[in-house]
Amino acid sequence: MQAWFDSLLALLALPEYGLSTLFFVAFVSATLLPLGSEPALFGLLQLNPELFWPAIAVATAGNTLGGAVSWWMGYGAHKVADKYSQSSHHLRALAWLEKLGPKACLLSWLPLVGDPLCAVAGWLRMPFWPCVLYMAIGKLARYFCMTVVLLHLWPN
Repeated sequence: MQAWFDSLLALLALPEYGLSTLFFVAFVSATLLPLGSEPALFGLLQLNPELFWPAIAVATAGNTLGGAVSWWMGYGAHKVADKYSQSSHHLRALAWLEKLGPKACLLSWLPLVGDPLCAVAGWLRMPFWPCVLYMAIGKLARYFCMTVVLLHLWPN
């Protein structure tokens, strides 16, 4: 089993496969599916430290595009969510999000709430491009900080 895992990790770490795999994992992890892209990014950088900035850029792009898909899903789900509109928690959260506007998407990097936040921004019909910009800033900051800390804790 270990040999199989090592060969799979080596294949995914090849620059021609590693970055595309990282993009896919980062994209999927930004949707509402339970998947984390940080282990893929960290593993790629452990095996290919020279890919630091390309990997950060690819992970940010994939995760931002996944957040944009979540925004569009929220935009399309507006009518479905109307049945929950009377909850006090729902109303407070909506008021908070409407007050912050697209800047709330800076928090899209947060575990558990970040991905649904992108969908809610779409549901509220917040402006798409400002939301995507703030998503990208938040996700870039997360990937950069997380990667620097992990590489400092576990250097090659």
